[in-house]
Amino acid sequence: MSDRSPEEHGSGAREGDGGASSPGAAGSISDEEWAKFVQDSARGIPDSAPKEPSARARMVTERLRQQEARGELPSGWRTGPSLRETQKRATRRRRLWAIVGLPVAAALAVVAMRPSLLPGDPFGAGEPEAAVSPLPAETVAPTAAPGAVDPRTPTLDRPFAGSPALRWADGAAGIVVPPATPVGTLSKAQVEKALQSSRKLLIDANLDPATLRGDRPRAALAAIEPRQKDLLALLNTGLSKPDEAHDPLSMFSRFDPRRLRLVGEVVKTRGRMTFTAGEHASVVVHADYTFVYPVTRVDGSAPAEVARTIVRRVLDLEFPDPRKYVATPGRLRVVRYDRDIGNSACDVHDGFLHPRFSTSGTTAEPTGAAPSGPTVDPYDRSRDLTGHGDEPCGVTSRT
Repeated sequence: MSDRSPEEHGSGAREGDGGASSPGAAGSISDEEWAKFVQDSARGIPDSAPKEPSARARMVTERLRQQEARGELPSGWRTGPSLRETQKRATRRRRLWAIVGLPVAAALAVVAMRPSLLPGDPFGAGEPEAAVSPLPAETVAPTAAPGAVDPRTPTLDRPFAGSPALRWADGAAGIVVPPATPVGTLSKAQVEKALQSSRKLLIDANLDPATLRGDRPRAALAAIEPRQKDLLALLNTGLSKPDEAHDPLSMFSRFDPRRLRLVGEVVKTRGRMTFTAGEHASVVVHADYTFVYPVTRVDGSAPAEVARTIVRRVLDLEFPDPRKYVATPGRLRVVRYDRDIGNSACDVHDGFLHPRFSTSGTTAEPTGAAPSGPTVDPYDRSRDLTGHGDEPCGVTSRT
């Protein structure tokens, strides 16, 4: 039996319990104090306190645990392929290079030594075309022949290989008309017309595809003064019934289409055009041009071979003042026409050029007489052709 009063018992119980009794146990704690106690307790619980995982989280965790037990762990979506997959790919790559690497390395070594084996010669080392630059236009008479070039053999793909003409202009682009100026009684416009008419004659006579195939060079014939009847009779007879006295090659370049065809569509051209005052109130156009023709046989000879014929022409074309001399307006008077032909059969007068090939074709080629004249370089544009037609057929030093 205790000596304490009921109040003393209640007070001691609260202290011994550490404050764990309910608020109803004693009326000494107010509602406001209890609310503050609950609020302070909740505020003191840290955010890192363990929480109960959700049902979905427990399911994913269990599935990953089972995959790991079977050795099927998936790769992380941020980290890329797993180490095992990376090793497998590296092994496959090493095996592939072991199979392919050696042949590729051998091929690269061969190409490095002979780049021309690649189709199209992408490195520009097999043929000179990729490395050369075109020559500037010829403005003065050369003083020497062009230097030696790499002695490559021409082919159907590269018909100008090994030729100085490789750097020459293509076709009509090489026939450049100088700026016109008044000459004597002729105006600038009249001189310009004379220059353009001379250019048209040169193109039709030496570059027109139809003319080269042996057709009649109508535009060139139409440009000549009709009062030059002897010259026109010589040319017209030579085109229909050629012989030694009537040779159309004196002004026109022609190949027999039954035997030969032009390789590609390019004829290389180099030369210059000038003009001066003539003796008969006229302007005289001086034209000096060399044309290089690559041709091959049409008889199916194998392997196909390319030969080049080089033709140089020097012409003086006069345009009189129609107010002072009787002349047909717009026509020219041929004062001079010299030629030099390299690599064509000697003493063959059928109206066609006949280049020599290193091998014989299936169809017999006209060979003509053996050359008896001096050895000349057909690319030498410094030589004077005056009186050259009286020289015997010579030997061509290069083509």
